[in-house]
Amino acid sequence: QVQLVESGGGLVQAGGSLNLSCAASGSIFSINVMGWYRQAPGKQRELVAAITSGGSTNYADSVQGRATISRDNAKNTVHLQMNSLKPEDTAVYYCNTQGVRSGNYYYLGFWGQGTQVTVSS
Repeated sequence: QVQLVESGGGLVQAGGSLNLSCAASGSIFSINVMGWYRQAPGKQRELVAAITSGGSTNYADSVQGRATISRDNAKNTVHLQMNSLKPEDTAVYYCNTQGVRSGNYYYLGFWGQGTQVTVSS
């Protein structure tokens, strides 16, 4: 089985920055896509940013220019740096993996437990 452990987050002032990290553990051969989603109270979970094993990235319009996603394929980790934070960035941020090859199995994906990010005005 594969587990995702997130770190970072917390309370940040508007205009500040945050760094989120996620480490995938288990018998992992490869991960196609790693990314971050977020869910604010009363809203649907939405993509923040994603990165493929080849380094191609995708960002939500709302964070374009303020977020940078990176990954270390050898360590199965993904990082999200966000700058110029706004109160509307407040949400639970979830790490996500898609296309995970582990042992003799291929999994569609996994979710982390989530980490709270609160941006105060």
